[in-house]
Amino acid sequence: MRIFVFLFCLLAATATSLLAQPAPKLSVGEPTCEYQNNPLGIDVKVPRLSWKLVSEQRGVTQKSYELRVGFDDKALAKGANILWQSGVVPSDQSVLVNYGGPALTSRQRYYWQVRVVDNKGNTSAWSEMKWWETGLLQSSDWTAAWVEPDLPGDSVHSPAPMLRNAFDLKKMVKNARLYITSHGIYECFINGQRVGDQYLTPGWTSYNKRLQYQTYNVTTLLTNGRNATGVILSDGWYRGNLAWENNRNIYGKNLALLFQLEVTYTDGTKETIASNDQWKSSTGAVVQAGIYYGEAYDARLEKKDWTLASYAPNDWRGVRVIKVPNDNLVASYSPPVKKHETFKAKPVSTTAAGEVIYDFGQNLVGFVTFKVKGNAGDQVVIHHAEVLDKKGNFYLDNLRAAQAEVIYTLKGGVEETFEPHFSFFGFRYIRIKSKTKIAPENIVATTLYSDMASTGTFTSSNALINQLQHNIQWGQKGNFVDVPTDCPQRDERLGWTGDAQAFARTAAYNMNVATFFHKWLKDLAADQVADGRVPFVIPNVLGENASASAGWADAATIIPWNIYNAYGDKRILETQYESMKAWVGFMEKNSTNNLWNKGFHFGDWLFYRPNDDTDGRSAVTDKYLIAQCFFANSTQIMANTAKVLGKEDDAKRYTESLKKIKDAFVQEYMTPNGRLVAGTQTAYVLALNFDMLPENLRAQAADRLAQNVKDYGNHLTTGFLGTPYLCEVLTRYGYLDVAYNLLLQETYPSWLYPVKMGATTIWERWDGIKTDSTFQTPGMNSFNHYAYGAIGDWMYRRVTGLREAAPGYKEIIIAPQPGGNFKHATAELNTQYGPAKSAWKIENGNFILAITIPANTTAQVILPRAADAKITEGGIDISKLKSLSPLAAEGGDGKLQLGSGAYTFTYGWKP
Repeated sequence: MRIFVFLFCLLAATATSLLAQPAPKLSVGEPTCEYQNNPLGIDVKVPRLSWKLVSEQRGVTQKSYELRVGFDDKALAKGANILWQSGVVPSDQSVLVNYGGPALTSRQRYYWQVRVVDNKGNTSAWSEMKWWETGLLQSSDWTAAWVEPDLPGDSVHSPAPMLRNAFDLKKMVKNARLYITSHGIYECFINGQRVGDQYLTPGWTSYNKRLQYQTYNVTTLLTNGRNATGVILSDGWYRGNLAWENNRNIYGKNLALLFQLEVTYTDGTKETIASNDQWKSSTGAVVQAGIYYGEAYDARLEKKDWTLASYAPNDWRGVRVIKVPNDNLVASYSPPVKKHETFKAKPVSTTAAGEVIYDFGQNLVGFVTFKVKGNAGDQVVIHHAEVLDKKGNFYLDNLRAAQAEVIYTLKGGVEETFEPHFSFFGFRYIRIKSKTKIAPENIVATTLYSDMASTGTFTSSNALINQLQHNIQWGQKGNFVDVPTDCPQRDERLGWTGDAQAFARTAAYNMNVATFFHKWLKDLAADQVADGRVPFVIPNVLGENASASAGWADAATIIPWNIYNAYGDKRILETQYESMKAWVGFMEKNSTNNLWNKGFHFGDWLFYRPNDDTDGRSAVTDKYLIAQCFFANSTQIMANTAKVLGKEDDAKRYTESLKKIKDAFVQEYMTPNGRLVAGTQTAYVLALNFDMLPENLRAQAADRLAQNVKDYGNHLTTGFLGTPYLCEVLTRYGYLDVAYNLLLQETYPSWLYPVKMGATTIWERWDGIKTDSTFQTPGMNSFNHYAYGAIGDWMYRRVTGLREAAPGYKEIIIAPQPGGNFKHATAELNTQYGPAKSAWKIENGNFILAITIPANTTAQVILPRAADAKITEGGIDISKLKSLSPLAAEGGDGKLQLGSGAYTFTYGWKP
């Protein structure tokens, strides 16, 4: 008893001692490799490591870092068996630091840690142990054979083939990795359990040039003795309908599987189970599936337990081994498509035919899961729609040829649960036709989109603007399904380059899209035509001639530059440089006297067209004027990129070329008095945003732009290319009030008109639903189309003033510009260095700005209308705070240069 009491007291004293210890002044948080937490199966030859400094102190920067890498986590934690160590590196770099050790080998796990020293003399402990694991780095690492199901039929309307194999594992398994890919979409099972939580694998790439494989840790799915695996294949993007006119079999006619399971036993020996000619094939319950079609599933045709070792495939056929080069195989890099939010169904009406319409309250992308009990052969038919018409009827016309349906045939007798496997749908409403009534609580909608970390939030005192931000984010979720699609519901769902480039900066605020765009841009380069033309859509399924439109093809330059600025990622410029150069080279070769005025261009797509019969005005912008502006912009980006990469000769050449391009623009499209040949908002926005005009004529051009907006009753008239820059240009030239008027406009055409009409995502058209509640032309009328959501960039950058001053937010600007009827606005962004925040409010005659600056960064803070104000920080007059730099006047504003930390500034507000 005495011993027990003694031990109890000792433990209590120890616990009290630990609780009393102060928190460390400096620690390392969120170590990542290639933007990921413990990435499995990567093929990056020189991985980059990142970490965040965690400190409660202000003004903290990193003075040095030390990295160590090893094969054994326990040994590495003790500082033993180190493969590579950086030594103490005097540097403030904590983002995307190159691994500098020996060349990586396939199938190897590398453990790593980092510790840092800050500018205040604090040294962190070693970070938590992290790892990355390589995949198959050489094509020769693949020993599996490509196999096709040996089944009758063709590539049209065929049931989804199933392939299986049974195998013995005669020893205890230490670990196992599955490397797998397919022609078509696959879903894999081992011993009856689904492998992984990814959907629509292997994703969509330019398959014949770049086919992704996935790596799974399947150790826990295997057992000592007899095992089995089964894989279902579906058409997907590989051979299914894409685009129009029954465009099928783009990448091939036959589905196929490549499966390589590598097992390491506890005794150190290894064994590989691979796809070969011994596998079996058959079909089952997935009668038909397609991206546009949906899925037909007949539960009566299920082959019970077909992925278990006990199953006897007596009536199964064999497989065909095919010879396919593996030099196009690449490890998955971008975030996989996964399940996310779920929504409950709410019945809204029942038709005379017994069809029930359900509302999920949100236009989303994914599928519906339901439970049903009925008789064998009964069917549940589900259709998906984004909107109801003004009479409350189900509206499908805007889906065009996409059937977007689920047909489930019951096996009967028990409660059955179903969710689609090989398709996705864009919808808010569903219509169910079923003999058996399905209770609303048994119907759930589940979202599917790429698993991008949420990084940014924006909120304000204006409920409509908050809904607009909601719509922008949900438009991004629904259309970032492995590629940045234009829309998720109709017979399209393609990676349109123009939409992506317009929205990329906003996208990088809302979510971490670095690897998402890394992957997609590699496909852009792969599908780029030999002469430099960039296709309209990536991956390109429209043919070589569908290419080279201004503002679309410029995704080749604009997006890499935006990603570099958002994440400080220099490698994306290195990787894409030749592609960028080729696109600008095409424009140069197709210009006459530096004027690019030939070829097909979409122009300012879906701009507002006023009624010319009423006032004689037009918002049509000369397409070649637009082309010349984007020609200049891409050339400017090339000059900037060349400087970043140290290519001085290229930088000089592009700088010289830029002047000639702008001179040609002035000569062709501007009168001597500075008036443009097209008097539209888009013409002036692009000319001003890309600095096409002589400096002495820009102010009057901006005035014409502002006057144009006012003449249209504070409405915009811009389309896909002019809209992203409209409010930014107005703000830059001193028309902040006009920009706010546009943002807050509630009538058509405006950003808030769809919000007032009940939108939960961004629309393709300004008036997808007209004021009389009828619809725009069904031939092109998506209600989930993110391009016009590019205004989100301005909301972050100008309303709250949170933006990068140096690539990747190493240096930050916080310069809020209040206006409109806003009483408060807040933006938070989880940067590569940590959370940054700008939150302002006007309260009791005071302006209060609360900011957060991440450790290892600095910020320039602009306090609006504060040049002559008495300012406090944390309740103390800033003139008495030696830790703050002196306030500098900038116009009527006050400017401070600050280090990391949280600050709250308060001063009297002059309306």
